[in-house]
Amino acid sequence: MLRNVHKETETHDNNNQKVYPQPMDETSNKQKESMDALISRIFNNISSLKAAYIQLQDAHTPYDPDKIQVADKLVIEELMKLSELKHSHREKNPKLLSATPKDSSLLAEIQEQQRLLKTYEVMVKKFESKIQARDSEIVQIQQEIQESSQRQLKLEKKLKKRGLLSKESEGFMEENNFFSIELTPSLFSSAVDTTYKSIHDFSKPLINMMKVAGWDLDAAANAIEPALVYAKRAHKKYAFESHICQKMFCGFQEENFSMELSDITVSPEGFFHQFLAVRAMDPLDILSQSPNSVFGKFSREKYLLLVHPKMEASFFGNLDQRNHVINGGHPRTPFYQAFLKLAKAIWLLHRLAYSYVPKVEVFRANKGAEFSEVYMESVVKNIVVSEGEPRPQVGLMIMPGFMIGGSVIQSLVYLTGVQCAE
Repeated sequence: MLRNVHKETETHDNNNQKVYPQPMDETSNKQKESMDALISRIFNNISSLKAAYIQLQDAHTPYDPDKIQVADKLVIEELMKLSELKHSHREKNPKLLSATPKDSSLLAEIQEQQRLLKTYEVMVKKFESKIQARDSEIVQIQQEIQESSQRQLKLEKKLKKRGLLSKESEGFMEENNFFSIELTPSLFSSAVDTTYKSIHDFSKPLINMMKVAGWDLDAAANAIEPALVYAKRAHKKYAFESHICQKMFCGFQEENFSMELSDITVSPEGFFHQFLAVRAMDPLDILSQSPNSVFGKFSREKYLLLVHPKMEASFFGNLDQRNHVINGGHPRTPFYQAFLKLAKAIWLLHRLAYSYVPKVEVFRANKGAEFSEVYMESVVKNIVVSEGEPRPQVGLMIMPGFMIGGSVIQSLVYLTGVQCAE
């Protein structure tokens, strides 16, 4: 009886050998457990790879070569682990042929995991490409550091030869890494951005004081630029920014920036030395030490030009502050200190412009000129120009433009004939 039962469960191959297959459910479960373990390892590896890449990015800001090497090694290790998983999976799981519904389901699941592995492989290649780009960037930065050091030595020799660098100022400049500053277009572009911010910042207290003094701001804006149509009433603030710019940049194209100082001749190295020296100091501290310095005379001249006597009288009820400036002083009032920040930014931009060889050229965007994306930038960003309408025109020049070598720094303008998106 037992023998008969045994025969019913036996099978034979072609050679009449007995075969005892394992149940299909047990095999499927083992394969599924193996696949689940593989998927878990893949996701853990991807998470570690992302963390390593984030660490690599953080090491570049601020730039830290040691941290970059450590993070780079971690990324490579995680990439190798992922690659090993891919090759191991392919060796252990050759392409299956679907024989039963259970086999078909398992094959579909394996194919889906293979698709995921291909996706990860693409991501790995992107990581490798970024790492190579980072390595190239590191080499380039190292070369730039070496070239910068050589230029530093040359500049230091020139300044010493011309008597523009004393032992005291030499130590001060080295301590503050002034020699690491290079005369690049990006340096000047950054100074232009700082200058516009100073104009914008000074316009705020100026407009607030006009409001307190009872000024009609609409009439004041119309007096600056008559009949100009603004897209929004709030845009009339740009008229005051334009007015500040016009007064402060008057004479910028002249080497001495002032007729009063026309007898002074300065070399490009001398201009750069002045830029470096004033850049790190508080303007009021500079004027406390040297009230009649070139910067002090410049500040007095521009204050008297920018702030009209009637305006000052309406603000303060008298002209005491103005008279103090006329007599060679620099008052410590909040309003004058706010003005000095503006004066310093304009002064530094001029010193820097004449530090380049050839010097930086300034150009204007005149009212009524057709808008040019090459030479102009709109101060209002969400402008809308209807199709078929004429090109917008310049209503106000907020900041002039500059030509530095072959680069163009666009003039900042307020446009007419446009609408603003909500």
